[in-house]
Amino acid sequence: MEIKEGSNFSLKDSFVYGSPAIGAGYMYLLMSIYVMKFATDILLIAPAVVGLIFSVSRVWDAINDPLVGYLSDKTKWALGRRRSWLLMSIIPISVFYLMVFFPPQGVSSNLLTLWVALSIIGFYTSMTIFVVPHLSLGAELSSDYHERSKIFGVRHFFYTIGSAVSLISFYFFIMAEQNDLNSLRDIIFNHSMIAVIITAILILLSVYKLREKPNYNRKEISNPYRAYKDVWENKHARLLIIATFIEHIGSAAIAVLTLYVAQYIVGSAQWAPLFILSYLLPSALSVPLWIPLSIRFGKIKLWIASKILAGISFGSMFSILFIEDINIKIIYVLIAAFFAGLANGCGSTLGPSIQADVIDYDELQTGERKEGSYFAAWSFIYKTSAGVMLMLTGFSLQISGFIPNQDQVFEVKLVLATLYCLFPLVCYFIGAFILTKFELNEEKCKVIRESLDSRGKLEV
Repeated sequence: MEIKEGSNFSLKDSFVYGSPAIGAGYMYLLMSIYVMKFATDILLIAPAVVGLIFSVSRVWDAINDPLVGYLSDKTKWALGRRRSWLLMSIIPISVFYLMVFFPPQGVSSNLLTLWVALSIIGFYTSMTIFVVPHLSLGAELSSDYHERSKIFGVRHFFYTIGSAVSLISFYFFIMAEQNDLNSLRDIIFNHSMIAVIITAILILLSVYKLREKPNYNRKEISNPYRAYKDVWENKHARLLIIATFIEHIGSAAIAVLTLYVAQYIVGSAQWAPLFILSYLLPSALSVPLWIPLSIRFGKIKLWIASKILAGISFGSMFSILFIEDINIKIIYVLIAAFFAGLANGCGSTLGPSIQADVIDYDELQTGERKEGSYFAAWSFIYKTSAGVMLMLTGFSLQISGFIPNQDQVFEVKLVLATLYCLFPLVCYFIGAFILTKFELNEEKCKVIRESLDSRGKLEV
């Protein structure tokens, strides 16, 4: 299917584009919510060391993300700038994902730690090869202000479905830990093999079915220093980068700490999958709601409102620290997670769409299409903020006296609740305030688009 300038991108096409995100959502959520606990409680690696490994993987992304983004922009292979990279990502994603969950048995603790570090860093590197070009491709598929929201909304829907499916695996892993630890390795193997096979098939289908805009491939891209200097000098991109970094500093620990909060504060680890599901379902199912609302109220205003709702939702969970009745705790978390999920659905649908508008502004200023560089910059911000927060989380747990698989003292619970609830509240509110300064609305984007289309006709 050839993508032409000004053409409407059908819902079927959006499904083909978005479907590989199922695998990404599945793998990323398990990496976020299970690997740290798997490493600390099963492999018996110190929490501070695991936190440091995740942090180092994010430091490596300081090189990896910008490099992949720039090279993706520069690629001129027959398969296209983006699809070539999607194809190349299949094998490394599969290999490193399997390595994460299958460390060698009977080796020294130092060798085990090295294996875990290499596999985690390798996995996130491989995912960058897929995610940055995939997001870049989504920004290129349509130039329509609101149609972009539909494309990224469908991608978010599939990503969230993949995340929800991973909870089934998560449940089986937790049950095996508590009931039959010897079977854990076999269960993880079966689930992991299914995940990598399905992910590979969906990426191949997307590569085969989609086509890229040929005129984008013809645009020359400046050197990498100039490309990322353009990103920072783009006033709209710079504001989004600052707001995103602050927001994700606060929210990065939420996924990794959900199981800890369920087990050590709520008092029942078995409820963790349902807590996450109560977040994921409204996030996915609310996607069709946000597109018409964004047309009525504006993408930016709705995105700001979603950040405020997310902050309130997570911040309110701090009160469960002082509730004795476990049933009330469970109900409270389920309700708060539902509203946080609504907020996430809005932000994940509209955020990339707004980022694509910012890239149009850059093209007007520079004459280049640098989706790869831009989405690499945002991906780097996501991962860097997550790395900083995960390292802080690991050290905070160790310093506070955290002991795996034991009842925790109040000081440990207070640290968990602060990192999980209060810190995200503050960061979401700061991010929302910064976004009130964002000026690129629908009217201005329309003027930019008209100028670009006129320039394109002259070039032809």
